[in-house]
Amino acid sequence: MRKYHALPVALLAALALTACQDGTGTKDEGAAHPDPASATVTATHPAADGDSGKGTGGATGTQGTTRATGTDGTSGATGTQPAKGDKEAKGDKAAKGTMATRVSCNGSNTTVTAQPVRRPLNHMLLTVKNTGSKMCDLTYYPVLRFDEMQWVPRPIKDSKPQAVTTLASGESGYAGVSLSAADGSGEWGTTGHKLTVGFQGRTPNSDGGPSALPTLPAKGVYYDSTLTVTYWLRDMDDALTY
Repeated sequence: MRKYHALPVALLAALALTACQDGTGTKDEGAAHPDPASATVTATHPAADGDSGKGTGGATGTQGTTRATGTDGTSGATGTQPAKGDKEAKGDKAAKGTMATRVSCNGSNTTVTAQPVRRPLNHMLLTVKNTGSKMCDLTYYPVLRFDEMQWVPRPIKDSKPQAVTTLASGESGYAGVSLSAADGSGEWGTTGHKLTVGFQGRTPNSDGGPSALPTLPAKGVYYDSTLTVTYWLRDMDDALTY
């Protein structure tokens, strides 16, 4: 019987001795021995696992503080980003507004003249003046037709401008027409007495609106199979370069 009661007494003595060493009566394992390696990794790489909700204890609190006030989410950066977005949105809106106020140049809002020139030889100059109240775009190149001609003159590719020729009210654009080969190598030479100038829309070969019927000289204009035309240009001298 004495041996049966001796074991509990020894256990109680050992527990009392441990409590005295701690000073509180309870051993606080969590507070006394944190895992420094785990805490450091979590604070340095808060998004390493791709889930802001993962982690426990002090490590989770560190992640929340870093994202609220750190370089990835400061209130200053947050305030700057929307301001930039608003500026870009306003710029886009202004650009679209400018496009919306422009129309295609055609026979209804311009006057068109066709005048043969002495130099270069066998050339004619087309002049289009914007007589409307809105800015208009001269897109691509004029589509020419003399009398009942059944073919379309080719454009001179090297004359293509870097940007669309846009005319404000009262401004003019130009296109040069090479009527015939200077060395006589062209075929089907004939004289035209009526000229129709067609306009293209926003896409190639689309309808840009009413055509124009500029007056030709009384004797007509001679042309042959080498008939070509430049793109619409802003400068008259450039139009007569080709």
